[in-house]
Amino acid sequence: MTTRAEFRLTPGKRVLFLTKDPALIRRQLAGELDLRMEDLSVDDLLDDVNTDAMTPAWVCFDFLPTEIAKNAYAGLVVAGERLFPERALLDGGFEVIVSGHGKGVGSSRETAVQAEKYCGIRLAVAASFAPIHARNNINLGVLMGDHAQLRRLQAGEAVALDELTRAYDPVTREIVGRGGLFPFTKAVARGEARVPLPDHPPRPMTIAEKVLAAHLWRPAGDDGRPRAVRPGDAVLVRVDGGYSHEFTSAQVHQFLLDDFGPDYRVADPSKFATFEDHLIYADEVAAYRKFLPKIEVLRAMQRTYQARNGLQAFHAQDGRSPGICHQVARERLLEPGDFFQATDSHTCMGGASNAYAYGVGATEYAALLLSGLTPVVVPESIRFELVGALAPGVTAKDVMLYVLMTFAKERRTLDRVMEFGGPGLAALSIDERATLANMATECMARSGVCEADDALLAWIAARRPATTVEALRARAVAPDPGAEYAGGVHTIDLAAIRPMVAHPGDPDRGVPSDPTNGAYVDELGPVAIDIAYGGSCTAGKEHDLDMYAEVMQAAAAAGRRVAPGVRFYIQFGSEDVARYAAARGYLAAFEQTGVTVIPPGCGACIGCGPGVSETAEQVTVSAINRNYKGRSGPGKLYLASPLTVAASAVTGRITAWREGLFG
Repeated sequence: MTTRAEFRLTPGKRVLFLTKDPALIRRQLAGELDLRMEDLSVDDLLDDVNTDAMTPAWVCFDFLPTEIAKNAYAGLVVAGERLFPERALLDGGFEVIVSGHGKGVGSSRETAVQAEKYCGIRLAVAASFAPIHARNNINLGVLMGDHAQLRRLQAGEAVALDELTRAYDPVTREIVGRGGLFPFTKAVARGEARVPLPDHPPRPMTIAEKVLAAHLWRPAGDDGRPRAVRPGDAVLVRVDGGYSHEFTSAQVHQFLLDDFGPDYRVADPSKFATFEDHLIYADEVAAYRKFLPKIEVLRAMQRTYQARNGLQAFHAQDGRSPGICHQVARERLLEPGDFFQATDSHTCMGGASNAYAYGVGATEYAALLLSGLTPVVVPESIRFELVGALAPGVTAKDVMLYVLMTFAKERRTLDRVMEFGGPGLAALSIDERATLANMATECMARSGVCEADDALLAWIAARRPATTVEALRARAVAPDPGAEYAGGVHTIDLAAIRPMVAHPGDPDRGVPSDPTNGAYVDELGPVAIDIAYGGSCTAGKEHDLDMYAEVMQAAAAAGRRVAPGVRFYIQFGSEDVARYAAARGYLAAFEQTGVTVIPPGCGACIGCGPGVSETAEQVTVSAINRNYKGRSGPGKLYLASPLTVAASAVTGRITAWREGLFG
């Protein structure tokens, strides 16, 4: 199967420790210091090293290895300066990189792993890895180990490959042994590697398990009998569809050309799409204007890739995007029971449509395009049984900030599918359910998925003229009675949730509002803001616009406007949302109260559009999904609901919305 049997440190190569003390990192990069794991504890190491720090958005404008490598960890900034100067990792002679818990949280961008690999990293060591990031390591042939194994390596021992992959299923071990997903894919095509069908007795299954069981690849001559799956199974499954955007399409195309030749063919082009949505407003961010030529190259390559393969195109017209890929996918592409994969971590938003969907790296996406199939390890699930109804002024965003604070912070959602159901789910709008599914990735979960009901089926059918509720009902997937949830079943009383805000640095740093006055008070007192931003895939949906409008119409009625010195941006998630807001008269209220309205698309959420901070001193309250340092500019970013964002824009400080707030 492989020529790799063990891992041993190469003489002359070094180990880089990402310590919480930046001075120690600087000394290692400068060649002044080499650390040993035996002299450190896991608590000394950086936790939650996010992919935005490993390769900020502007690094992703490059798709060539040499360019990506020289800016590895460009987003790790201390006191306004890069901790890793250009080429620091590339020229440092390192082959192992070490961190604490939660390595690779955040975006699914595969460039984060590529940056390390192209700099010579062969082994990443951490206490835990975010699911998509771990898969990207596997697909690119970068090994993963733990701190105890590193101690042995630094003592001169070798660690067997079997030990490094012991927790993996047989197929993943095969991928690692062959050096990555592309070599494995070629071996499957040659008949040298295979993925066997599971052969379990019938068992009750969760939603995700049932979707995967229904999508199992069947070899010629298979008996066709129903087959159950269970967590840990390595299976080959059919993919119903997927998409990429201008951040990732160029790499997908280049990978296919490089590894499969100029005559590569996509198995079923009608199932896949390209979007121009993430970089459409980058020219409005001063720091990104120097990158516009690179962005134009990405756009051109995406259009070449799309036209060559006959993929569906959701590209900009006259400089205006049709919308954020995840929102448009809900409106146009996804249906109950689907299995979808796309090159973005918020692909899991599709779970609101009763589909199983999650983000993958460019390598994994390129491989599945060729065959329409992909290897999957059946995940564990954790179920959230929602009961009751939200109180006035409370939203699904508050629910997710509560879940992040309560469950994700303890890593109970790590690499699991978050299944949402119960009578409380039915009390939420379809758009609010999308917020639940969307933010599963912030929980380091594999995905989020919601049960289906008639309200969901009617919502989808209303947007698909050729689709009926009855046809959608036949596709809907519900968990079986007695299904097993390794993460447990947890009841959340929606009525008990209060408005929440997450402090800068991590979405799991949530605090509830003061029930007496609706204020959020941190250690220094009330939090004054400079920017309020409402938009992104998480908060640019129709119901989100209802919430912004509710607050701003109340402000207009009270003679109030956006507070002096505050900029309030509202951005639509899609053209459908823009038309919805216009038809309901929301634009007049926004104009009257001093709101800046932005056409559909992504933007400030990834630092590539109006609404980003420009200095470290600026404070933003935002309805986006993640607030890692530098994610949306250099300032401090608090996460909150659309209601809180709008209310804060008027008061000038972070404030929960409540009836009568403006007098």
